[in-house]
Amino acid sequence: MTWLAVSCAVAAAFFLAFGAQRQSSAVKNNTGGLALGKSGFMRLLRSPRWVLGLLLLGAGMALNVVALTLGTLTVIQPIGAIALVITTIVNSRDQGIRLNRATVVAISACVAGSALFVLLAVSVVRESTHVTTAEELTVVLLLAVVVLIIGSVLVLFKHRVRAFFYILSAGVLFGFVAVLTRIISRQVFDPNGLFLLNVQWYSVIAIAVAGGLGSWCVQSAYAGGPPDLVIAGLTVIDPMVGIGIGITILGELRPDVPAVTAISMGCAALLAIVGVVALSRHHPDVVQRRAEAKTDQRKTAKP
Repeated sequence: MTWLAVSCAVAAAFFLAFGAQRQSSAVKNNTGGLALGKSGFMRLLRSPRWVLGLLLLGAGMALNVVALTLGTLTVIQPIGAIALVITTIVNSRDQGIRLNRATVVAISACVAGSALFVLLAVSVVRESTHVTTAEELTVVLLLAVVVLIIGSVLVLFKHRVRAFFYILSAGVLFGFVAVLTRIISRQVFDPNGLFLLNVQWYSVIAIAVAGGLGSWCVQSAYAGGPPDLVIAGLTVIDPMVGIGIGITILGELRPDVPAVTAISMGCAALLAIVGVVALSRHHPDVVQRRAEAKTDQRKTAKP
């Protein structure tokens, strides 16, 4: 079951990567790099490229749900890093951007760290874990706190929020979406045969709120940053949140995990995170935006 889940997760990464790239280009064409407003969002609904991206994302999410149902968060979530490589290559060709050495190294670090984490996690996770009501409620309450913090920042600092905050917020929110997706899917397919009657109403509301706010953050991030940077944040922040919850709250790891393996998993996770930070600083699109901002400042400063 674990390797079937891994296969579904790999396929999901391809769909998510192409879907993200299609939506990103559509958003930039409609907003010109400005913040995404209500009128801009309505225009996107009439954009064939954006709709195609939505369909691809939907297919990717469906495959990811299957993967999360069959496997554990600790194994499945990091596989999304494959989407980073695909999105970066596709976007660079689409925008005519030449990838610099720092970007290639950063992407390599993200993928290598995520892949190593998965390989190590496969051998130390419990094949099947039952989520108790207390654990489920803990996840929902923790999500409520996160939504409150993100919502407050968006309201109080609406015009000062940068793309990285949207990426960070989306990654955290979708990490919770992955956790709740696994919880709900396991409840639906519980052997007791009750199906939807097993699902708690507060989990349904929680996943709807997290998914809606997370999607808005992703679209806003597309308007102010390159899609591969958005994907980089999601494919590292999202898994780390999901894995952290899976380990600390849902107890997905076996109690007899060797210390060497645990330390190696931590180092692999750190390598992936460093890769994302490096990508956010050295990506050609980011460097170009920084140079343009400095040029504008100089022109403004001149009498």
